[in-house]
Amino acid sequence: MMHNLKIIVTNWKQNEIYIKMSQTETSPKGHKRKNGGNMRGLIVENISNLYQVKVENEIYETTARGKFKKEEITPVVGDIVDITVTDEKEKKAVIENIYERKVYIKRPKLANITQIIFVVSSKEPKPDLLMLDKQLAFAEFEGVNSIIVLNKTDLDQKEDFRSIKQIYSKIGYTVILTDAKQRKGIDTLKELLKNNINAFSGNSGVGKSTLINGIFDRDITQEGEISKKNKRGKNTTTAIKLYEIDEDTYIADTPGFSTFDISEIESKELYHYFKEFGQFEENCEFIGCTHIKEENCGIKKAVENGEIDKARYERFCKIYQELKEKEERKW
Repeated sequence: MMHNLKIIVTNWKQNEIYIKMSQTETSPKGHKRKNGGNMRGLIVENISNLYQVKVENEIYETTARGKFKKEEITPVVGDIVDITVTDEKEKKAVIENIYERKVYIKRPKLANITQIIFVVSSKEPKPDLLMLDKQLAFAEFEGVNSIIVLNKTDLDQKEDFRSIKQIYSKIGYTVILTDAKQRKGIDTLKELLKNNINAFSGNSGVGKSTLINGIFDRDITQEGEISKKNKRGKNTTTAIKLYEIDEDTYIADTPGFSTFDISEIESKELYHYFKEFGQFEENCEFIGCTHIKEENCGIKKAVENGEIDKARYERFCKIYQELKEKEERKW
């Protein structure tokens, strides 16, 4: 199910002995015992140095071989691995090999996701569209599909969420309106999750855990209370975990996902990941146009003509500047 994902090349040359490539299958589905008792499975949870690995309908508590630490390889949630069972009765095992990752996110550490659901609250806390645009750019960079969820629509009496939906729908993103506590939009979202390893992202307090609980129709995550003093959420999730919705369908609750670093993207390449910009690049007068200060810039003209949302372009400029400053500090 993950064969269409972009492969992220990493500096693993010294570790190739341990990263086995699978030419025919990268899903743990249907794996049997092999190679003298080894089995293939999916890491669904990681707390400290313990990894919960799902093999068919069984969950094994595993540790990683010391060779991985020596070679600076750390198993992460979403990894496809080979394990050796050390105690079948107690479901204990050891991770022997990690298969090639199709996608790898460094913070929080997560592998092989196919779709990210970006949750934005309509009110309490207010929509953070700068963060959303950073996240969308990152997903484009990684080659992962994006879905935008505008949650807590019941609190937005002015219905400002409708203009947000219009902006991002026009770009080509799937945008869903939800009221997680009333289960509005839950069925639509659940349908879009099928056959994916899904990660939920968004600032604390936007309703990620409530959405996940709504999808499962039971309390599987610790729901947090919004601080009435500052209207900011308090992070209640402490471990990365994949929850299985259905066969080949998982969702991840990922603490810290809203703070991930996008500095892997070069400032000069950022515009590639604002996908509505691409069609206007050919109208730029200068080769290598940054689309910031240049005259006769096709993208800036599209903003003037209302073909690109002005506020989103301004957020692009802010993100560009942030990346540029980080690059300059490196030198």
